[in-house]
Amino acid sequence: MDRNLALEFVRITEAAALASSRHMGRGDEKAADQAAVDAMRKAFNSVRINGTVVIGEGERDEAPMLYIGEKVGQADNDAPHIDIALDPLEGTTICATGGVGAISVIAVAERGNFLHAPDTYMDKIAVGSGARGVIDIDAPPEDNIRKVAKALGKDVSEVTVVILNRTRHEELITRVRALGSRIQLIGDGDVSAAVAAGIPDSGIDILLGTGGAPEGVISAAAMKCLNGDFQGRLKFRNDHERERALRMGVKDLDRAYRLEDLAKGSVMFCATGVTSGPLLKGVRFLPGKKALTQSLVMRSLTGTTRNIETEHCLERKPGGFGSLGW
Repeated sequence: MDRNLALEFVRITEAAALASSRHMGRGDEKAADQAAVDAMRKAFNSVRINGTVVIGEGERDEAPMLYIGEKVGQADNDAPHIDIALDPLEGTTICATGGVGAISVIAVAERGNFLHAPDTYMDKIAVGSGARGVIDIDAPPEDNIRKVAKALGKDVSEVTVVILNRTRHEELITRVRALGSRIQLIGDGDVSAAVAAGIPDSGIDILLGTGGAPEGVISAAAMKCLNGDFQGRLKFRNDHERERALRMGVKDLDRAYRLEDLAKGSVMFCATGVTSGPLLKGVRFLPGKKALTQSLVMRSLTGTTRNIETEHCLERKPGGFGSLGW
């Protein structure tokens, strides 16, 4: 893939972040998410790609825009064919409540290189490059934490584990506390938490627990760019989800997926902060109809990571923001 596409995609996540940030703290999750979807879809129209959304807002009958299978971009004859995994607003509740760490995110790969993950749960474990190769999703959490601690040269009591604060994780939280490790509980947004585990100075060493399967693929793409590690296993809530997975091409419903099973080949990852968190600063509106965004742009081929802070002159963007010109 052309490396210049990474900068094209960050313009798209910036558009979605700016649009959804207008709804920060207003208590309307649907409005925040719809603003992000609308802005992201319009921004895609300015990019010369033949793109297919393989992880999006849902299937066509559930999501009017950015649905799984939707074609995006200026699909002329010479445009590159790529698969796109996206979440216009990862952390809708976070944005609606003015919480910590909402982001807009896109991961891209060459055609056929992302797992087409169904909209179900996934048991996940993610670590950075310092602990690459030592994790095992089939092992007890205590074993994984001890191995990560050893790889990082830390005491178990110095390891920070990030876990979604859910009822389903009560036993996991109890076991990690009994081991003596530090825990950071989050209300939402496990993509940004997984990515933070791959950044040495984020304060997070390992992500554990069950979250969305589509977000797991996006997280795997990010960890590949960071030379980190990620493993996951689909966790179905009912027979309908199992049948849907089979229709989407999942052959082994109990398979433990390694990073390369989820995101193959060369991938790119772009994220822009909506609300401030451990990974990125959120959108900040300035006097004079301007705004600041902070974004993370990464490529697995070169291992390059760019932190981009952009000042936007909102009056000069078509329609205020969104559309062409991002």
